[in-house]
Amino acid sequence: MSTGVLTQEATAGHKPPRLELERFSYDNAIVRMFAYATIIWGAVGMLVGLFVALQLVFPALNFGIEYTSFGRIRPLHTNAVIFAFVGNGIFTGVYYSLQRLCKTRMYSDTLSRVNFWGWQLIIVAAAITLPLGFSTSKEYAELEWPIDIAITLMWVVFGYNMFATILQRRTRHLYVAIWFYIATFVTVAVLHIVNSFELPISFMKSYSWYAGVQDALVQWWYGHNAVAFFLTTPYLGLMYYFVPKAANRPVYSYRLSIIHFWALIFLYIWAGPHHLLYNSLPDWAQSLGVVFSVMLIAPSWGGMLNGLLTLRGVWDKVREEPVLKFMVVALTAYGMATFEGPMLSLKNINAISHFTDWTIAHVHVGGLGWNGMLTFGMLYWLFPRMWNTKLYSVKLANWHFWIATLGILFYAVPMYWAGLTQSLMWKEFTKEGLLAYPNFLEIVTQMKPMYALRAFGGALFILGLFIMAYNLIKTAKAGSFVANEEAEAAPLSDTYERHEGEHWHRWIERRPVQLMVGSLVVILIGGLVEMMPTFLVESNVPTIASVAPYTSLELEGRDIYIKEGCNNCHSQMVRPFRSETERYGEYAKAGEFVYDHPFLWGSKRTGPDLLREGGKYPDSWHYNHMIDPESMSPGSIMPAYPWMAEKALDTSKTGAKISAMRTMGVPYPEGYEDKAVDDLKLQAEEIAARLEQSGVKVSSDKEIIALIAYLQRLGTDIKADPEKEVKPYEVRPEIKK
Repeated sequence: MSTGVLTQEATAGHKPPRLELERFSYDNAIVRMFAYATIIWGAVGMLVGLFVALQLVFPALNFGIEYTSFGRIRPLHTNAVIFAFVGNGIFTGVYYSLQRLCKTRMYSDTLSRVNFWGWQLIIVAAAITLPLGFSTSKEYAELEWPIDIAITLMWVVFGYNMFATILQRRTRHLYVAIWFYIATFVTVAVLHIVNSFELPISFMKSYSWYAGVQDALVQWWYGHNAVAFFLTTPYLGLMYYFVPKAANRPVYSYRLSIIHFWALIFLYIWAGPHHLLYNSLPDWAQSLGVVFSVMLIAPSWGGMLNGLLTLRGVWDKVREEPVLKFMVVALTAYGMATFEGPMLSLKNINAISHFTDWTIAHVHVGGLGWNGMLTFGMLYWLFPRMWNTKLYSVKLANWHFWIATLGILFYAVPMYWAGLTQSLMWKEFTKEGLLAYPNFLEIVTQMKPMYALRAFGGALFILGLFIMAYNLIKTAKAGSFVANEEAEAAPLSDTYERHEGEHWHRWIERRPVQLMVGSLVVILIGGLVEMMPTFLVESNVPTIASVAPYTSLELEGRDIYIKEGCNNCHSQMVRPFRSETERYGEYAKAGEFVYDHPFLWGSKRTGPDLLREGGKYPDSWHYNHMIDPESMSPGSIMPAYPWMAEKALDTSKTGAKISAMRTMGVPYPEGYEDKAVDDLKLQAEEIAARLEQSGVKVSSDKEIIALIAYLQRLGTDIKADPEKEVKPYEVRPEIKK
């Protein structure tokens, strides 16, 4: 039996006729605030993305300014689009739909506004700190610990306001959209807290508590499920509300929505390890990720079909209604992305796609197609209703639709082509058994035309956004905003009588607390099964005797590597493929990363892998490469970092960093923090002396010296003699005169 927003809103609760209707009003003002923020931050986040994309075609576009370099701005783009654009879009849809599904005003206008202003302040904090280089390096979780705490507080405010609203509802049963809102709240809370477990060093510096393999597993358990439970489940809730409303039809299948919900939240949480195939993660964890990723096709496509089949009988309206056009493309993009994701998790396909631009195409089909187009459709539907008028221009909305759709195609197709080109060139051998393209730069230069086309597609999508903003502003000016929309509904009766033949699932639909607890239990199962053995069973991360902690200078250099966002373009993970061991050296071992807080395996190779970089080039090569990349690599698209040779290395926190590392299990001896700076200066002077011998004069106290020390350390431990004792608190013998 089918059901949906229309039927459930009209019948849920089974109110006895003797109960008198209560008058109340819906708070549209908070919806308007989040809607404006969605549009504004969408424009900002996408323009930053366009700026970043153009830097891959014109590297000098950062103008030699450290705050606009690719490594610092790229995470600003991802955070702005995910948490500012999509985040505000979630709050817009939830605050509008939840009130109407529960037949009540939000529990607290004050909490609603605290949620709004707190979230905007978090976004502003991210926009300031990321370009300044304050980053944890963990993808989609780069923000430092004070902002993480602020995110937690605002999420609690949102969750409390949402649950208090649900508990005071005037409808008995919770509609399917609310199930997804509840699952989103509890799962995002768990993901954020577990992944953000870090040890603060100072006000804006921390180290991940986890190291190496464990850190990678936790990060991609979070990273994949941030996509699942921030970019997918809340938007599925919005889909279940706004698609039936726009189509004026009930949801196709109530039973399918039940299967969709429970299967999706149970299976999704297991799939994170598919981001780490052929990496140093234990094979059993990789296999679990693959199995559950493939299984995800079923509930994902069940949800897509439930949305598309809701349009049965009204497909003629799709030709005329731009709102429906946006929603159809959104659902189609969701279906494409959720089919492609499981396919990319298969090892034979992942071997081709991983570290390439194929992944970028996949992510943006979901981001632009699913999140972007559904957000646009929702806003086009909301504005005329909240301003009590008609859309200013249907023609402009249709123009927006076609421009945005073309933008997605111009973005995604070149990136798919680039991804396949990269992988095939990386892996190609001559008939003599040598790499056909041993110089990584030969491959990079082939990408420029495709990067230019990608930027053009992004520009088209942004143009569509500005057309929408103009259209909606004109719509608002033509109407009269209804800040408090009057409504009436009968109160919830004290007793409930089951209907004959009532579906068993109705029991939990009447109990929001039990639904929340059930969702929590379901999502915890997969996370615990995957992570606990990796943390508790030592054989999952075998140690290597020759691997020693970083020297104090190398540790500072690693932090500069993180500050500049080098991990956005370079991986540190040589996979066990002949093409990679020929190009980079020995494949990566789990034991190499036991002292890495955080891990830096990366997820994209715009530049070559750096795991075996140590000793590959002289110090002077690294210096010149950082100051002017094209002097060492003609045609390079890497930005220059001249400020590193000018800025003095801050050693005021070196001792605190050593102490923190020891707290997390790195075997620095007690008291070493007191002599760490002295060792740092000794090693820095050695590097500066070698540079001077090569004709490069630079002071030993500059940041670039520390970065060179770190780069020259990479991959050298497994080449060391395991019988030779190397004390972690001493400058390594091989760099002494």
